[in-house]
Amino acid sequence: MSDTALLAALRQITTATITTVLLKKGIRRTWMKGPQPLTSGQPRIAGRAFTLRFVPAREDLATPASWSSPRSTRAAIEDMPEGCIAVIDAMGVTEAGVFGDILAQRMAVRGVAGLVTDGVMRDKEGVLGTGLPVWCTGAAAPPSVAGLTFVGWQEPIGCGGVAVYPNDVVVADGDGAVLVPAALADEVARLGTEQEELEAWLMDEVKAGKALPGLYPPNEENMARYKARKKS
Repeated sequence: MSDTALLAALRQITTATITTVLLKKGIRRTWMKGPQPLTSGQPRIAGRAFTLRFVPAREDLATPASWSSPRSTRAAIEDMPEGCIAVIDAMGVTEAGVFGDILAQRMAVRGVAGLVTDGVMRDKEGVLGTGLPVWCTGAAAPPSVAGLTFVGWQEPIGCGGVAVYPNDVVVADGDGAVLVPAALADEVARLGTEQEELEAWLMDEVKAGKALPGLYPPNEENMARYKARKKS
């Protein structure tokens, strides 16, 4: 399917369903430990990963002057394509914010779908005002150079214990953020859609008073009932 159709399909699938589908494919480390919605009510997002990487701060490199370097977070933002999700490896550092409101605003203007990081944000109220959906581990006032050195973008990273490669797909919702390997994205979209349809039927059955054994997961009899209903 086209990338537009793929991402549209994945936006309709919960991260919980995606982790189950990937588990059945033998992929276990997909849910990023740490990132949670910066505020309630954020929409579920799906997009290709645009990766950014920080390493521990080193005093001669992590300076305000580095913000003007050709290798900077500012330059990385200008490389972000519309619809991507910025995934930032901050090594779980919580005492320095990776991005603030001005950088978030620029991302929003460029049409970036969202930001996911195992670090924290600064200027929380300002970031919320930009409308950019953000998943992170919290907020902190100090700038990134107080605890981190930015070293590059669009290379393999680790975020929340998950390996993220450029062009992988990220889906994020109220449960957090999950990684879908690029090679499996089409299959996950198809299987995830089928699983969501099945679980909607299962929920109706439970609401109607049906017992769980043999229903969830469905045995042959109940699966036959489900398929018959789909055809009707």
